[in-house]
Parts: sequence; C-alpha cells; structure tokens
Amino acid sequence: MKSDLTALYADIDQLLLRDQLLLRKRLAGIKKIKNEKSRQSIIELVKTDIVTGQKKIANRQRARPTIIYPDNLPVIEKKQAIYQAIRDHQVVIIAGETGSGKTTQLPKICLELGRGVKGLIGHTQPRRLAARSVANRIAEELNVPLGSAVGYKVRFNDQIGDNTFIKLMTDGILLAELHNDKLLLQYDTIIIDEAHERSLNIDFILGYLRQLLPKRPDLKVIITSATIDPERFSQHFARAPIVEVSGRTYPVEVRYRPIIGESNDSSRDQIDGIIDAVDELSQQAIGDILIFMSGEREIRDTAEALNKLNLKHTEILPLFARLSNNEQNRIFQSHSGRRIVLATNVAETSLTVPGIKYVIDTGYVRISRYSYRTKVQRLPIEPISQASAEQRKGRCGRVSAGICIRLYSEEDFLARPMYTDPEILRTNLASVILQMMAVGLGDINQFPFIEMPDKRNIQDGIRLLEELNAIANKSVNGDYQLTQIGRQLAQLPLDPRLGRMILEARKHGCVREIMVISSALSIQDPRERPLDKQQIADEKHHRFIDKGSDFLAYLNLWDFVKQQQTILSNAQFRKQCKQELLNFMRLREWQDIYSQLRQVVKELGIAINSEPADYQAIHISLLAGLLSHIGQKGTDKADFLGVRNARFMIFPASGLFKKPPKWVMVAELVETNKLWARIAAIIEPDWVEPLAGHLVKYHYSEPHWSKKQGAVMASESVTLLGLPIVAGRQVNYSKIDPLLCREFFIRHALVEGDWRTRHTFYQQNLTLLAEVEELEHKSRRRDIVVDDDALFDFYEQRIGSQVVSSRHFDRWWRQVSKVQPDLLTFNKDMLMRETTNNVTLAEYPNYWQQEALKLPLTYQFEPGSAADGVTVHIPLSLLNQVKEEGFDWQIPGLREELIIALIKSLPKSLRRNFVPAPNYAQAFLQRLPTPQGKLLDCLTRELRLMTGVSIDADAWPWDQLPSHLKMTYRIVDENNQTIAESRDLTALKIQLKQQVQQTLSAVINNSIEQSGLDIWSFGDLPQLYEQKRGSYLVKAYPALVDEKNSVAIRMFETQLEQQQAMRKGLRRLLLLNIPSPIKYLHEKLPNKSKLGLYFNPFGKVLELIDDCISCGVDKLIAQFGGLVWTAEDYQRLQIYVRAELNDVVVEIAKQVEIILTRAFAINKRLRGRVDIHLALPFSDIKTQLSGLIFKGFVTSHGWQKLADIIRYLNAIERRLEKLVIDPNRDRAHMVRIEHIKQQWQNWLARLPIVQRQLPEVQAIYWMIEELRVSLFAQQLGTLYPISDKRILQAMTQISLPSE
Repeated sequence: MKSDLTALYADIDQLLLRDQLLLRKRLAGIKKIKNEKSRQSIIELVKTDIVTGQKKIANRQRARPTIIYPDNLPVIEKKQAIYQAIRDHQVVIIAGETGSGKTTQLPKICLELGRGVKGLIGHTQPRRLAARSVANRIAEELNVPLGSAVGYKVRFNDQIGDNTFIKLMTDGILLAELHNDKLLLQYDTIIIDEAHERSLNIDFILGYLRQLLPKRPDLKVIITSATIDPERFSQHFARAPIVEVSGRTYPVEVRYRPIIGESNDSSRDQIDGIIDAVDELSQQAIGDILIFMSGEREIRDTAEALNKLNLKHTEILPLFARLSNNEQNRIFQSHSGRRIVLATNVAETSLTVPGIKYVIDTGYVRISRYSYRTKVQRLPIEPISQASAEQRKGRCGRVSAGICIRLYSEEDFLARPMYTDPEILRTNLASVILQMMAVGLGDINQFPFIEMPDKRNIQDGIRLLEELNAIANKSVNGDYQLTQIGRQLAQLPLDPRLGRMILEARKHGCVREIMVISSALSIQDPRERPLDKQQIADEKHHRFIDKGSDFLAYLNLWDFVKQQQTILSNAQFRKQCKQELLNFMRLREWQDIYSQLRQVVKELGIAINSEPADYQAIHISLLAGLLSHIGQKGTDKADFLGVRNARFMIFPASGLFKKPPKWVMVAELVETNKLWARIAAIIEPDWVEPLAGHLVKYHYSEPHWSKKQGAVMASESVTLLGLPIVAGRQVNYSKIDPLLCREFFIRHALVEGDWRTRHTFYQQNLTLLAEVEELEHKSRRRDIVVDDDALFDFYEQRIGSQVVSSRHFDRWWRQVSKVQPDLLTFNKDMLMRETTNNVTLAEYPNYWQQEALKLPLTYQFEPGSAADGVTVHIPLSLLNQVKEEGFDWQIPGLREELIIALIKSLPKSLRRNFVPAPNYAQAFLQRLPTPQGKLLDCLTRELRLMTGVSIDADAWPWDQLPSHLKMTYRIVDENNQTIAESRDLTALKIQLKQQVQQTLSAVINNSIEQSGLDIWSFGDLPQLYEQKRGSYLVKAYPALVDEKNSVAIRMFETQLEQQQAMRKGLRRLLLLNIPSPIKYLHEKLPNKSKLGLYFNPFGKVLELIDDCISCGVDKLIAQFGGLVWTAEDYQRLQIYVRAELNDVVVEIAKQVEIILTRAFAINKRLRGRVDIHLALPFSDIKTQLSGLIFKGFVTSHGWQKLADIIRYLNAIERRLEKLVIDPNRDRAHMVRIEHIKQQWQNWLARLPIVQRQLPEVQAIYWMIEELRVSLFAQQLGTLYPISDKRILQAMTQISLPSE
C-alpha cells in the first residue's frame, strides 16, 4: 500500500500545479480512512484523475509554439546569460533600458527553458494598454493567434485559453487572484515587468513573492527594471543575480541652462528659459523637441507663448494623460518640419515618443503624494530625482545623437535625491491593508516590503478603514479584524471609499445610482475639454450640470448616453460622442466597470433598485464613503472648514463653485497651490451622525435641570474628526452622569420645587415650608428655617439610588408609597431652628384694611431687591379707590423701627434733641397707638410737644429711609399677575391711568358709556357706579366729556376727575342746544368795548367771544346751583341759561375789554429801549401778565376773577409809576415775590396733576397776586389779609402725597 502511494505521489509531481495540490490533499486524506475497500476506491479515483492530468500536460506539450527570436534586439546578446540565470536561480533581476527587448523576449526564454507547462508564465505590466500590446507583439513573434499560446487578462477582459502558456496581465489582476489562489499555483513562472516604477501594486507583489518563495520552491520569479537601482531588488531577494542588458542608444550631450543664468535676472521665468532653449536648439540640425513639464496648466501657458513666436515649419503638440486618445495619437503620426511636444512625465517611461532628437528638461514634476497633515492625496510640483532626469535625457538618444538641455544647474542636479520615492511611501495604504487582511497576510508592519512605508501613513490607512467601518479592534491582543463591511469591501474591485458607498446604498434603495457614480469616479472623466475647444465643451456639457450635486451630473450623463445608445447605431453613437466632446472609450470603460460591479453586487446578494432614488438617499450613500471629505462654510466667501482643521475650496469646474452651500461633501481633496475639493454636493449635517457613529465624539457642557423635561439636560456637541456637526443639542444627561443627575434632581426638583408634580406629600411639604418661610420674611431673620442642605439631606437619605429624574422618581414612589406613605413628609419641628413667638398676626397682618377695602400683604426679606419689606397687592380695578392715607405708618410690627429711622435721619442739629431715638419712638407710639393723619405731621407735632423743638417739614429725609420701611405697591390683574410695582402710589396711578380707565370701562355696563351725543337723551346720569367684582366692589364715576362737536359719557377713576370733566361736558351740551349770543353782543356792546376786544393778542376776536360765552355759561351753571345729573334738572338749567346768557356775556365782555385795554397800555410801556436797571422788573411784569392773560383766560380764570384781574393790572400800572422813583424798593419786593413763587412752584410740582386743579390749590396762585398788590400798590387794597407766611401756611394745610 505504501509503495502504491509513493508511486502516485511521483506521478502527481508531473501534473499541473493546481492538480498537484488537489490530488495531494486527497492522498493525505486516504491515511485517515480505515476501511480498506473505501481506500482502494478513492485510490482508483485519484489514478483516474492523474491520467486526466497527464493528458492535459501532454496536450500542452504538443501545443508549445516554435520559439523565434529577432536578431536586432540587445537582449538577445545576453540570452545565454539570462537562460542560465533563470535555470539556476529562483529569482533573477534583469536590468535594461527601454528598447532592449526584455519585455517581449523574456517570456520566450522561459518557454524555451520548459516553463509554462505545469503552470502559466505570468507576465505583469503596470498598465492595461501595455499588457494588451505586449501580448499582441509576442503572439505575432511566435506566429500564434492571440488567446491561444499567448493571452492577456486585464480588468473586465480575459483572453486566456486552456493551452495558454504566456499570460500578460496588469499587476492589479495578479493581486486580485491572491484571494482565491494564495500560492499562485496557476503559475510556474512570474515576470514582474517595469519594477523600477515601484508602484503600490508592484511593491506589494514583490513583498508577497518574498514570503511565497519558500513555500513554492518550484516558482521562478523574474524582475525586470530599468537601470534604476536594480541592487535594491537583488538585496530584497537574498542577493539574487542581476543581468545587465544595454539599450539601443546614441550619445547625448547634456547642457545646463539655469533659468536665472549668469545675469542673475530674477524676473525671468520658466517660459523664458524654454524659449531660449528652443532658440538654442534651432541652431542645431533639424529634429523634434520633447519638453518635459510639470502639469497641464504649465503646458497650456508654454504652448500659448510658443505659438505667439510663429516658429516656421514648427508644430506644437501637448501630451498629458487627460488628453483624448486621438489627441495623444497625434504624436505617432508622420509629419513634416519640426515638432515640439510639450509633455508631462507620462513620456518618461510609460510612452515612447518617436523621432525625438532633443529634450528640454524643466526639472519639475507634479507627483502624487499623501499628506499626513491634511490626510489627503496631494499633487505638489517637486524637483525630479536624478534617476528621472536620466530617464528624460534618454528619450533623445534613440534615433541619433541628441542634446538634453536642463533648465537648472549641474550643482542643483547633483544635490537632488538619487531616486523618486516609491508610491508606497507617498500614498494612502487603506486599500493595501484591506487586501492584506482579506488575504490573511497578517500585520502590515511585519510584511516584507522593499521599503517599509512610513508608520504614520500606515496609521492613516488604518484610520481610513476605521472611518469606513471596515475594520475594528476586536481581538484580545489588540489586532484589527475585518468587519462584515470590510469583508464585503475586499470583494469589490473598487477603492474602499467607493465600495463603502455601494454597501450603504442597499439600505436606501439606490444601488443602481451609486454603482453608476462610483464607476464614474473610478475612471478618467469621459467629458473631454480640448485646449482649443474649452468654451464649446463647457456649452456642450452644461446640460449635465446639477446645481446641487456634481455627482448627479454623472447620472445625467449616464442617462443621456443610455438613451442615445438605444436610438443610434454604434457608428452613429461614436460620431455623436465626438460631436458632444465625450470620450467613447472612457464611456465604454465606464459601462464595463458598471457591468462588472453589477455582477459582483449580485453575487453579494445586494438587490439593485429599478425605481429612481431621491437626492437624499443617493447622497447619504455617497457620504458613507466620504465622511472625512465634508466641510462647513467658513467665514471666507469660498472657504470651507473640513475635518482635522483642514480648509479647502470648491474647484472652479464644479456646479457649486459660484454659490457655495453651507455644508458640502466632496469626492476628493487635492492639494496643488491650494487644497481643492473636486466633485462636490450639498448635504445636510443631520445625515452625518447616523453614518459616523463609530467616529464621532460627544462633548457635553452646561448640565442643568429642566423643569419641562423633569430631568437634567446638557448641551451636546458632536464632532467628526474635529469638525463640529452638531452644536448645542439638548440631551438627557442621566445616562452620562447618573450621580450628578440624582443630585440635581433632589436639589432642583424636591428642594427648590422646580418641577411639575401632583404628589400629595410634596404639596403638603410646600405648604408647611411656606408657613415657616413667611415667619422669616415677617421677622426679617434668616435663622428660622433650616437651609437647603438640610432639606437635601432629608430627601437624599430616603430616596432610592436609581432616581435620577422625575420619571424615575414617579416609578420609584409608586411602589414605596404603598408601604411608607409618610416617608417623604416634613414636620414643622424639623423645618425650624428657633421659635418665633413675637411674630403675631396683630403685628404682622396678612391684609391691609382701608375703609371697605381689604388688600393682601406679603413680606419679603431680600435686602437690595425692589420689593424688600412689605408689599400691598392692589387689583388694577381698585387702584382708583385706594388712598395714600395710612400707608406711611407701615404695619405695627415695623412702625417702631420706622420712627427710629426717621429720627436718626434728621440733621445732627435736630437729631441731638431726640436722644436716645428708641425712647422717643416708644413715647410717640404710646401717645398715638393708632394712625391719625399723616405720619410726619403727627411726629413733628408730638416731638414738639415733648421737647419744644420745631422740625421743618423739609427736614424729614423720607428718601433716605431703608427701603424695607417704605410700603411697596404692587398692582395686579385679575389673574394676580404683576402689572406694575413701585413705592410711589401716586406715580403708579399716573402711570396706569389709561389702563385703569380701560379696566373700569370693561367691568361697567357698556350701555352707560356713549358718544356722539348732542342732546340729553340718556335719562338720569348716576354720580357713582358700583359693581361687585370677585371679592371687591369696583367703583367708577361717570361724567359728560366735551368732544367739541358733541359730548360723550365716560367713566372716571375719581370724583375729582369726574367733576372737572362734567363741568366742561355740561357746558358743551348747553352750547350745542342754545342760540349763540354773538348777535346780541354785537348790538348791546358799546363801540368802545367792541374796539377794545380787538386788542386781543391771542388769535381771532370770535375765539375771544367764544371764550366769553363759555365763561358766561359757567357762571349761569354756578348760579343755578352747580352741576346737574338728571334729565329734569338739565331741562330747567337749559331754559335758565337760554334766558340769561345774553346779558351775562355782555357784562363779561365789557370786563374783558377793560382787561385787554389795560394790558395793551402796559405792554406799550414795556416796549422800546429799556434801562438796564429796569430790565428785571420789566421781565417780572411780562411773566405776571402771561399768567393773567392768555388764550382762553376768561373761561380758565372764571367770571369771579375778572374784576380782580383788572385790579391786578391797575397795581402793575402803579408799580411802573413807582419803579422810576425807587427801583431799589421795587427790587426788594420782587425778591420776596420770587422767593415765595419758587416755593409755590416746588410745592405744586409735588402735587398730582389732578390735584392741581382743586380750588384750594389754585387759590395759592391768587394769594401770590394779592401779595403783589400789597407790596407794589398797597393803596388799592387786597381781598383779604395777605403775607408770605400766610401763603406758606396755606400750602402746608393742603396734603401732599407721602414721600
């Protein structure tokens, strides 16, 4: 049995490598089978499979093509050395310049060695075009059809058959095959071509092969490279042999021409240097020139400058990757004259430009480089390495001797790095890490790269995968593992970001749209924009633009293409693409990628939507792969703040460039002169957080109790990689810090009462606490009620630890209250520190009684606050009934303190007579135990009786008293809400007068108030209206109101206002209903009086006559008996006035004529030039006249005062006569008048406006006029004895409002 297995193993060694692995596994399994019959059965099956495998090998041996080598290739000269090296070594390095033939001849040498039979000769190329073209070339040389002995495989295109020996492919294809063939058993030889390019794929493959070779000793690896550092590859593979192969070259002269040059002209730029170099080469033999430049913009600028030179017989062509195939192919077309090709580094190794004799090297290149700082792939312009400079120089030594002009110095060249950094050192490694983890290659830090990437870049790659939620740190030892999303991403042939978009799209029903967009992002933009047709291209492509999203422009283009393909033939469609400036090949590639994605997506079981998706679904799916590519509009007009504090601008070609949105998502960030965002779309920040739950960080600030929520709330800010996406969101804080929330709940809800609850225990606690606190406010002490900490401790010791909010408390208390209903109930003893026996209702009443009014009192012990002390609450509807009397005495409990404070506030000269003040205060209160009149008047009188010391009224500084000793008046509405508050009741009445009027009107029967009345048609008018309003009796005083052409009935707050309004309203109603006495006045008034009326200095004579008529009506009303309130009395009054008015008005007019004539004469004497000694007296007389005679003075002063005014005018005439004789005496009298008048004006200003109209108040003015008569014209006599003292006494007898 053992010998049979040994023979089988020997036979297996001659089969295809794949078959060998399978059959060896089956033979290994036979040893575990104990049943002999079963073992034999399996051995027979293995033998059958071996025979089948041997036939395959035989067929392949017969299918080997005849090998033919061309004679003119340098590699053929080294064929034997290469042959022996491959035969004798597992790894061989072939170094040779482009054109040596190594790419096409090495596979044939391997085939000649017998390779390619048990496995394929795999041959990788960096680019798809190279893979196809090399396969074609080898097939032609071997004289076999493509797809038979020689085939190729690139993305979405497979030309491999059963008898294929040589397989051309991109290095990306070989990497993809590692997923299903980790040992690469389909190959017995692998050729890695153009390894010097050191692309990411190449470095990864070389590292993988190094790990694989010990497991596959039969595998041959051949690495081809330009002569750029082949020793590095040799060292990587344990000093593998290097075979040097020379290329076909001619000598090249190098000339260094720095742009600034010896002249040190700093104004020269790169274009100047290129033009000079072209001029220099124009002196040489004719030949094409290849100019290496860093980018498209530089190429365009230089082409424009060269075209302006109008060089004869010269064609100028650009060459860069974004050009269409047709434009690129122009360099291969034959031409006459000279051609200047302006190219990027695409012409260094990737593409050989034929016929080049001269090279101009600017020394710069735009190279992709990952920025660790900004976490984006940059495209900076950098000086090229020495190796790249040599490659550029080598472009001109192919057809004949050439010249290479370098626009930099030789010193600069020697100072540059020897080689260009490999891609793995300057790119994001996310895709590499993802594939390594999917293949199971372990930690990237342990992977044998030729050059280990920067650890920061590795970390950034891991971060990107974390951003995409592709990996998670789940293992015990801290290693990253693929998530479900990561495993699915590894199966998608796309950049991880794009793959993540597709996986998210299935949740939102937009897989089709995302596949279209992600496919578009994987290729070069199919919309072409030739240099000479940029405007036309923009116009053609404008139809695809979406103002909100550049991504949707791809969908618009896709739909357009699909529509055109359904109605046009293939040829017609190609033609239309050319007209629309769309690249047909890229469109086809786009559709190929989409088809491949569609197939992969179906294999993953992802449903593809048939209905169109909306904007939000599409862009949320895109956002899943672009979480670190979002930005918020900055302060600058076009500037955006992105993650990790990056700042970028939307690329000008974007549809969003002209009107940047507040939030944006972009497909890529590329750094050139600025950080540009390409392919942008508007997003909502609300979309970000649900996708980025594994990335966002939550920050909490300002935790606070919320009465509305019944919980502790905090301000939550959410940041995505440093970018704020949510600011100031209010969230429940209980899960974040339950201990703090418990404390907040007890302190704010239970202790401070800031919550909404109906729990019985709590209402009882509040009531009891309010009672105890009221004692503190009344006694003005802070040592009665226990502090909040004691209440906190009470609750904290009893409430369950799980209670952190109102909701938690309700649930807890529902259970606990059934067993311990009084657990949380206060008792009065626990709330009080000391007893307060002195705080009684008699001393500190709860209500203020004023006649029939009972007004609530509240107490507040808050020194410094507006309402500190005692506050009386007055309903607005009762404000008109509340008098000031009594409030100045304060409540009994504060009265003694008030008296003491008043005595101590006196000036020292007075205060020392009442020491000690408390004794005098007690004595005062014993003499007057209850309020009687005004407090200050009583206190002044009693202190004078006790000590004999008189205190002037102005000596009491009421304003300096402590605030709590003065009553606060709080006006409230029907809902007990504060309307206004002050310590001045009179000021409140004035301030709220209109509101009181409106309130009275609202509560009184609307039928009483009327307007537009011209006759007494409303029956009797009540002098007082009363209505019950809640617990109060609302009083209002109706009266007629003069409205010029009619009268109205209105309500007034006070009887005084009622009387004043009624007098004017009644007068107006009478005037509307009796004939005018003007005609009678004209007949009966003497001519002299008529003429005198024309001395009226205040308007028209008719207005003066109307004033006289109004005065006459007032006189008749008074003679009739005063105001009338019934319809019957009014009718009698109207008859009386009609009968008597004419004669009364004539008499009044005669008096007015005298007054005006005398005033005219006096004013005449006051005019003209005045002696300086008479200026003040004259001014005083003018002021006196203006108070006596003014527009409307007749009615205003009344008929009673007309005769007195005549006397006062006579007194002025006498004064003027005496003034000339003795001006000093006049001045002395005037000083006395001015002094008393000043005191009168100050006193009057302190009176309420309504009170100023009282007769006793107005009488003070006439007393001053009588004093003038007694001083300046004593011989005329006065109505009554008059003096300064009598006037002051009269003012004192009229009550002023409390200070």
